[in-house]
Amino acid sequence: MEPNEEKKLNVESIIKNHVIYSMTAAMIPVPLVDISAITVIQLDMIKQIANAYGAQYDHDAGKSLVSSLAGATLARVGASAIKAIPGVGTIIGISAQVAFSGASTYALGKIFDAHFSNKNSIFDISAQSVKAKYEELLEKGKEVVRGLADEKKTEDIPATIAKLKELRDSGAISEEDFERAKNKLLEKLTGS
Repeated sequence: MEPNEEKKLNVESIIKNHVIYSMTAAMIPVPLVDISAITVIQLDMIKQIANAYGAQYDHDAGKSLVSSLAGATLARVGASAIKAIPGVGTIIGISAQVAFSGASTYALGKIFDAHFSNKNSIFDISAQSVKAKYEELLEKGKEVVRGLADEKKTEDIPATIAKLKELRDSGAISEEDFERAKNKLLEKLTGS
């Protein structure tokens, strides 16, 4: 396998894993805490993609771009906020947030994959210049999320729990949120 092919496969794996992580973080039932965790996951993905290509990365610039492209969308905040409604609101909010978070992470991953693979740095991109492409990739990301949901790969659960642990250790999610999400994943793993 050629080095460029190997690099591309590595980046594809980074994107897929972070889509799964963000879908899992979206299950955190506390409004707005889920968005914080998802943002941390998306920033980690962008940093890993930059590192894979040897591109310059800056956390603050990445955070600004993520916020501009995905952070302030009504769908993201709405799906998170609806979780505050007991019962059905929680279920609807989690379902909507899982789909949107995965699709958004996919879109961001693809944008930064294309950007960094052309030897650009984090400073060579503006949200305005990629907004239309983000919207297009967001739609494709919804299809990808449906495919991932259909796969139901149990081998990804331990990696997802490890990522949730990193989020807890960094303070992005609370111990209670970590335990709740971990227990849901373990139930899926054991088929309970």
